[in-house]
Amino acid sequence: MALLKVAPSAADCHPRWMGANALEYRAIQAFYGQRRARRSGIPYLHHIDEGLWVLRALGASEQAQRAYCLHPLVQDVDKRAAAWAQALATGADLMSPPVEGVSDNPRVLALALNYQETANAALSHRPDLKGPGDIALSMEPAVNDMLRADKVQNYKDFIRHHRGTHPRSAELERYFQAWLARLEVSPEQVTRWHAALDHLSR
Repeated sequence: MALLKVAPSAADCHPRWMGANALEYRAIQAFYGQRRARRSGIPYLHHIDEGLWVLRALGASEQAQRAYCLHPLVQDVDKRAAAWAQALATGADLMSPPVEGVSDNPRVLALALNYQETANAALSHRPDLKGPGDIALSMEPAVNDMLRADKVQNYKDFIRHHRGTHPRSAELERYFQAWLARLEVSPEQVTRWHAALDHLSR
């Protein structure tokens, strides 16, 4: 695992090689709008911005960053994921529905779909998910970087807003620990990244 490489300012949350004008970032901005999480009140877009920061720290590719922006669009929407997969399989024009305005890069869409498949195979409510050995990672290193960004950021919000108060707190703690261990993100690295992300939000 790479160590923290950069300490961007709050105004520089986006990786230098993927600007805020990227089509995928604008797509998730439009999707989330001003919506906020019910329990914490945090804007949903916060997850994307902080996850992008982690991807930048990892030195992840531009395609991984762009695909990360799209993962909420397909993670819980099987119909949309199927439509994207069909568009890729048939070589459809990406400037037309169902992917119009989402991405113009088939590799980015493929990474987002691979992320959905990998992440959804090991959700927190899976009854046989007992530890890291029960989680299968992607064959795509870029997708595993996306998963690192997702779990590090979500775990930060869990610690700050839900640990000890959420009805499934103990179960979720085990879930995050299993994923982070499987992704080879050490507790020390998690602590460093969380501190850096807290600094960004001040």
